[in-house]
Amino acid sequence: MSTIETDSEVATRLEFEQEQRSEGWKLLRAMLKVQRRNLLIGGLIGILWASFKVMVPQMTKYAINDGIEKDGPLLRWAVIIGLLGVLTGVLSGMRRYVAFRESRWAETLFRERLFRHVIGLHVGYHDTAQTGQLMSRASSDLMQIQGFIVMIPITLSNVLQIFAVTAILFITDPVLAVVALIPLPFVNLSARRFSHRIHPASIAVQAEQAQLANVVEESVSGIRVIKGFGAEQVQFEKLEREADDILRESMKAARIRSSFLPAIDVLPALGLVAVLGVGGHRVLNGQLSIGDLVAFNVYLTLLIWPLRNIGMIVALGQRAAAALVRINEVLETESEITDPAKPQSLPTGGSQTLGAVKFDHVQFGYNPSFPVLSNFNLSIAAGESIAIVGATGSGKSTIARLLLRFYDTNVGHVFLDGVDVRKLRLRELRQQIGVVFEETVLFNDSVANNIGFARPGASQQDLERAAKLAGAHDFILQLPNGYQTIIGERGFSLSGGQRQRIAIARAIIADPRVLVLDDATSAVDPSKESEIRDAMRTVMSGRTTIVIAHRPGTIALADRVVFLDGGTIAAIGKHEELVSSNERYREVLASMEHNAEEES
Repeated sequence: MSTIETDSEVATRLEFEQEQRSEGWKLLRAMLKVQRRNLLIGGLIGILWASFKVMVPQMTKYAINDGIEKDGPLLRWAVIIGLLGVLTGVLSGMRRYVAFRESRWAETLFRERLFRHVIGLHVGYHDTAQTGQLMSRASSDLMQIQGFIVMIPITLSNVLQIFAVTAILFITDPVLAVVALIPLPFVNLSARRFSHRIHPASIAVQAEQAQLANVVEESVSGIRVIKGFGAEQVQFEKLEREADDILRESMKAARIRSSFLPAIDVLPALGLVAVLGVGGHRVLNGQLSIGDLVAFNVYLTLLIWPLRNIGMIVALGQRAAAALVRINEVLETESEITDPAKPQSLPTGGSQTLGAVKFDHVQFGYNPSFPVLSNFNLSIAAGESIAIVGATGSGKSTIARLLLRFYDTNVGHVFLDGVDVRKLRLRELRQQIGVVFEETVLFNDSVANNIGFARPGASQQDLERAAKLAGAHDFILQLPNGYQTIIGERGFSLSGGQRQRIAIARAIIADPRVLVLDDATSAVDPSKESEIRDAMRTVMSGRTTIVIAHRPGTIALADRVVFLDGGTIAAIGKHEELVSSNERYREVLASMEHNAEEES
């Protein structure tokens, strides 16, 4: 297939890139507007710095003309120049401090805003988003913005220095000033060309860096799978490809920079040569003093760094614009699951009357064209326990996700204590539903903080009660520091059964109206399973519980069993009744037991 773009496609792409840049700069301007007071202070410091900076060549001129040629008080001029140097150094330090302070503050605000937005997005977004891409936006992209902002006060003072030096040159000798400044228009032209060429190159580099971050993140999080299959070389080759892509795109950007930045050095140098030639003749003809010529040359050297700084700020600005576009892509993503405009509250009352759940004519598919649940109707009384049983892909875990509003139904409604879950604040809803997911995720923190995750500040007594109910208390006491033991990233320092028991304790301590156990005993040793089932029986007593289970012993804990087949309810009844009366139910159970044996 041809990859050559037509004229209309090129025009469309360029228009889209321009819109992206505009949105990115709009976001940055809004942030800088908040900082305008401190940036103004930095600018004022820069003005003072530039003023003292341009005074030094003038004092040097006076020192030569008065102190040397006329045998005047040379020491006085030396002291004045020294004092100006000290003041310039102090102001330079203050200017940089303000610049770095404001840039780091902006970076922090951007990072907090981005993180708050990302964790507020719906689960469906995170199911498809690449973690490495998000990490890249929160790290390297923000560093590009920080690098640009830090240059703003510095660049303002440098621009002032350029104007001041140019004015002084024309006042000193207009003819010589014209000769010296002839290269400047070419510098400006080069800067504009550089700006247009470096932007797409900057975007390409940052996109490749995000891809590399994604490979690294997947490799670190999946290190056990990689080592289990001896696939280290496979991942290394992936990283090598991404690293080569970064090198290729970086070299493209480097070639663009290398074609521009030398001009910043060469063009002012040409002006310096012209000044030495023309100015030297004017000194010999008595039209210009030696001090003026020396000052003229010093002023020209003062132009080199500010002009180079302009090239730098253009490059940094384009990188920042590219980063802002990528960050703005995330910030403009709206969550599909949000709080209602006029939220309702759950009813209050005795614990025995709370926790009723109802699924009313629910139809749902992650892709609406392929429904997972069809015309699903289920009522669970407060305090009742239900086991959801079905073959893989039958929609068992989807039921829990709809109840938690990780997703919204395509058709139908889900109710908690008579209130449509879409009319509740998300925080209130999820605080009333304790869930133990099939994939146990723990945090790199102490055992106590992992158990008390939903109730920060829970007492030690409550932590231990939840751990005992989950069958975790005894093994926790055997850990090096008991409840204060740091369990490492994702809890991989513990066995699978230990991780799941801590996860069960974490769900218990929240004291929810509804407890969802999504295959919560799948990783528990058979020798411990009966112990945990006894604990679960105690926890489930009088509490609405939805048990998504594969093992008959866990299924039997429930008051009723809901058998799913093909996204619909095929049968409801006691476990023993379904075993004796439903052949399809027996087939599914046999299949699940066989799979469980293979996994163990």
